[in-house]
Amino acid sequence: MKGDVWPIVHAERAALIDDLAGLTDEQWQKPSLCEGWTVHEVVAHLVDTALTTRLGFVAALVRARFDFDRQNARGVERELGATPQVTLERFRQVATRTSGPPAPLDTRLVEEVVHGEDIRRPLGLARAYPQDAVVRALRLQARTSASFGGAKETAAHVRLTATDAGLSIGAGPEVSGPALALLLVLSGRRTALDELDGPGVAALTSTA
Repeated sequence: MKGDVWPIVHAERAALIDDLAGLTDEQWQKPSLCEGWTVHEVVAHLVDTALTTRLGFVAALVRARFDFDRQNARGVERELGATPQVTLERFRQVATRTSGPPAPLDTRLVEEVVHGEDIRRPLGLARAYPQDAVVRALRLQARTSASFGGAKETAAHVRLTATDAGLSIGAGPEVSGPALALLLVLSGRRTALDELDGPGVAALTSTA
């Protein structure tokens, strides 16, 4: 249900803020799973997306000449504080916002879970995400084209089986493992491939 997305998002933002509060300066500068971004930069991105409105997203995309990567980079530059503590305070201030880009609302679940792992995994932190949120994010990524940040083209060639959620998506050689690992791989995080099994993993390896 759409109405329950924002409470989940707000809870995940609050949990991440708690985890970030105790980081050292060195940890803030650690490379995240989001290629090219540090932990600090991923948090700045989360601030930017929390502030995004539908009209603002379109205007920013036009200014970036319809280049999503350029748009994201500009958002990070804009919201990156002089210190991690400044950026963290900005994140606190926007944590309960309910705005976003012109996209399916479940993209907010993808955003919070995947970027949460982008930050936590390199730092050795663990989070038990709500299973429903992970499953919904996984379903969305499996039906969203790569041009919009998903993996529809890849998922079309395999059967994805979430062993901890009683969920199977698609047809073809099976890829099985935790729903979170499947979500991360469909979101381009190759590090989670080690958590997956089955004859379809080779197909994911060649495209993830």
